Amino acid sequence: MEKTTISVAELSIQMGISLPKAYELVKQPGFPTIRVGARILIPVDAFNRWLEEQSKHSTD
Repeated sequence: MEKTTISVAELSIQMGISLPKAYELVKQPGFPTIRVGARILIPVDAFNRWLEEQSKHSTD
């Protein structure tokens, strides 16, 4: 079974950004997150859609 969510630390590694930058990113309005208690999880499918949208905006 594939993972459906990733942690902020995994996001940091996947994107090649620092952990503090990853925390900044997940706090931005519109960034897909799920909070479970104090944990912040990122749904993989929603993150991929968000990333695709961001790449479209950067080429305009």
